[in-house]
Amino acid sequence: MVSSPEESRGEVVKAFIVLTKEAASQDHDRLAKELQDFCKEHAAPYKYPRKIQFVDAAFLGQYKTISGKTQRKRLKELEWKGQPKSKL
Repeated sequence: MVSSPEESRGEVVKAFIVLTKEAASQDHDRLAKELQDFCKEHAAPYKYPRKIQFVDAAFLGQYKTISGKTQRKRLKELEWKGQPKSKL
């Protein structure tokens, strides 16, 4: 999860989700709603991802370190590229 620009709030939480083969054939809007509802129930209601992007594993693979950790800083830079900096 990274911050993503959003007009009314300045920035919001965005999640990048890799789907299994079975889940990839399902309705993505319904899956996104289920994920958001799950996060609202199991975390603070304001901390749920307001944006969800379904990606394949190869996409996230280019944002991994040698040890396999996701480089969230690079994903955030990708999100904010060409956007004005948040004034928070």
